[in-house]
Amino acid sequence: MFTACLLANPTRADLSRETVETLRNAWGGGAVRWLNPGIAAEFALPALPDNRRDVWENMQTLGHDLAVRPTAGRRKKMLLADMDSTMIGQECIDELGDKAGFGPRIAAITARAMNGELNFEEALLERVGLMKGLPVSVIAEVLAERITYTPGGKTLIATMQAAGGYAVLVSGGFTAFSRPVAAHLGFDENRANVLLEEDGRLTGDVARPILGREAKIAALDEISARRGITPADVMAVGDGANDLGMLGRAGAGVALHAKPAVAAQCDIRINHGDLTALLYLQGYSVAEFATPM
Repeated sequence: MFTACLLANPTRADLSRETVETLRNAWGGGAVRWLNPGIAAEFALPALPDNRRDVWENMQTLGHDLAVRPTAGRRKKMLLADMDSTMIGQECIDELGDKAGFGPRIAAITARAMNGELNFEEALLERVGLMKGLPVSVIAEVLAERITYTPGGKTLIATMQAAGGYAVLVSGGFTAFSRPVAAHLGFDENRANVLLEEDGRLTGDVARPILGREAKIAALDEISARRGITPADVMAVGDGANDLGMLGRAGAGVALHAKPAVAAQCDIRINHGDLTALLYLQGYSVAEFATPM
């Protein structure tokens, strides 16, 4: 059995009954279950529709997301999440680079690296090198002045944890950001790269080994094994090329507002919803959402 889930941007809440029922009827689905009126609905399917990709494209023109997933094992036991442009709205390295006076140059490198056009580790070292001599105090300024959180993040984590799940933030960025971001959102643990500093200034380098694509896969395997679960029990979410490995290995890999080259390689693509979409995809209704601490 499969489940089709249709999602609208929560700020618009414009998913209509007609849209959902028309698709249900065309696919011969079961009864419609509204997870949140105007925002999320689902119905069961006996088989995977052959034209689902074409229908997905049509839904995109309406401003809606669509995912068709196996019904069994939908609710995951662990969340593995990228940080930059996923749990937060910015790329921290770009914000630091702007403070260092290399904003456009660093942002251009970031965009190419996240789209898979550059080697991640080489691109990271090049960008960090440009920030040599930047006062460490600038990190606190960026956190306070520039970092915003993607809507739904706290609710996503609190709800999965209330159901017994575990939440891990794993970033190709820096622990100076991942630690406070993880604490704010309620993650159980976090992993990221360590910016090296000396006498209160950045040295222009990071500690080795560098946490990139392979390290994210390793984190998925290591932590799931420690928790006594399998990769199939994990929902991963990210937006960049260095996330593709973990997105492909997880039982459910979600490309959230992802770079085009990344989204093209993922079955679950959320372009309009926020992070609560990951709960609807697991079959949670809004009445089941936990209140963040």
